[in-house]
Amino acid sequence: MTDTAIKVGLIADKTGPLSFVGVANANVAAMLVDDLNASGGLLGRRIELIVEDSETSDRAAAAKAERLVQQDRVDVIFGGIYSSARQAIKGPAVERGNTLYIYPEQYEGEEAHPLIFCTGPVPAQQVDPLIPWLMRETGAKKFYLPSADYIWPRVLNKKARAVVAAEGGTIVGEEYFPLDHSDYSATIDRIMSSGTEVVFNTIVPPGLTPFLSQLHAAGFTKRGGRLICTYFDENFLNMVPSEHVEGLYGCLDYYQDVEDAFSAQLLARYNKRFPGAAQFTGGGACSGLYRGIALWAAAVTEAGTLEQRAVLRALDHSRIAQGPGGGAAMVPGQHHLRLNMYIAQARGGHFKVVKNLGVIEPNEAVVER
Repeated sequence: MTDTAIKVGLIADKTGPLSFVGVANANVAAMLVDDLNASGGLLGRRIELIVEDSETSDRAAAAKAERLVQQDRVDVIFGGIYSSARQAIKGPAVERGNTLYIYPEQYEGEEAHPLIFCTGPVPAQQVDPLIPWLMRETGAKKFYLPSADYIWPRVLNKKARAVVAAEGGTIVGEEYFPLDHSDYSATIDRIMSSGTEVVFNTIVPPGLTPFLSQLHAAGFTKRGGRLICTYFDENFLNMVPSEHVEGLYGCLDYYQDVEDAFSAQLLARYNKRFPGAAQFTGGGACSGLYRGIALWAAAVTEAGTLEQRAVLRALDHSRIAQGPGGGAAMVPGQHHLRLNMYIAQARGGHFKVVKNLGVIEPNEAVVER
């Protein structure tokens, strides 16, 4: 390999309320970059990973994105969890910095920029299959939507309302709270008194833990209520007592319970190198980040150059045969992935896959060039 490194930037929430996710993302990136370097790097050059801590702060995320572009001159940026963080990164990295940005988190969809590719699932892959399946399985019709107040919950709730209505159900309540809100007593009173059968939760940390605690104390699931949270994964299970989320349903591109050989080997290798609380999971973008780096590397290899237009052309039809949860393929023109999807349920502090949905299309708009 030559001495001139290819610089790759990662923005991860290594501190703050999402630190358990950010640390896991930094671990995944380090592992995969080491793998690539061990096999010769890319284009005969070593890859240098530069990790910046966004501190679970949109302002910090924007500042770190600007540093990666203006000072480090990276070829590509990965990272961001909250959609507000994606938007904060987008300004300095993409719109002003003209740098390729790969966003790895499951999110509300509708991002459409020539320099942004998204490698996590979107509503067509989560909400569209999960809600009808749950309504058919349980007979539930009445939904309540407690939510954090930013773009992801608002767009996801719009999708949920449409799907619930199409299946003959009703939304009996929809509320929005600051991320650090902690007293949900009035909302939970309304959930309990309205006969709500399903709580479709989009509250996020740090407000998530008190909400789940108060909902459990009110006896919502004990009386037969169902809880949905589409981002919830094994890392989030570690945040709360297992009884607070017993029976919770999610829908993601990867769970640790997925049994294909590659996923199992990847998880074992990660756990051996990074033992501890920051687990390799789907909801916190580890799976999307693994895919994103692998797809970018495949695109650079196909292009035979780091020239941006050539890499973009290759990335637009890139695919990997193996990955967490299965293979993945970019849908040409959409900048989103065709993914294997799974419905899982929390049981005794673990997620059990209850339905393998197979490959699902993202159904996102074609990005204008």
